[in-house]
Amino acid sequence: MQDNFPSNFGNLTHLDDRGQAQMVDVSEKAATVRQAVAAAKVRMLPTTFAAIQAGNVPKGDVLGTVRLAGIMAAKQTAALIPLCHPLPLQKIAIEVIPDPQLPGYEIQATVKTKAETGVEMEALTAVSVAALTLYDMAKGLEKSIQIESIRLISKSGGKSGDYSPPGQ
Repeated sequence: MQDNFPSNFGNLTHLDDRGQAQMVDVSEKAATVRQAVAAAKVRMLPTTFAAIQAGNVPKGDVLGTVRLAGIMAAKQTAALIPLCHPLPLQKIAIEVIPDPQLPGYEIQATVKTKAETGVEMEALTAVSVAALTLYDMAKGLEKSIQIESIRLISKSGGKSGDYSPPGQ
């Protein structure tokens, strides 16, 4: 129990009435179709980008491995994030989009389910692990690769409705 914790926790659904972490009870909620899209950017030197694009990386198929890692990560989210519910995922799509101007890649994950809670964490976990995998696959060429701007692009479904950041 935490001392001096306010007695009214408002909308902090992951805290109980004593301020302790809890998994949200979603058993009374209806299962609805929910989707989330998240993205991350991976910035690198032009020479590293060119090598990946040409398929000239010692560890092999970088982009295929990145896509597979993102899919696997989304499926493991509940094992990685303490208060996430394990969800039946019906769709996990990972796009690795080359951006010569960056230079590097934007990774996007689209995750979809029919469940009682949303899949934002699954989409964010997918792009995070996919970006880390890109780093791992290319670190032999460059150690200064940067992972940037991990963010939620959109979500749909559920009680809170649709979301997309302002200006999108």
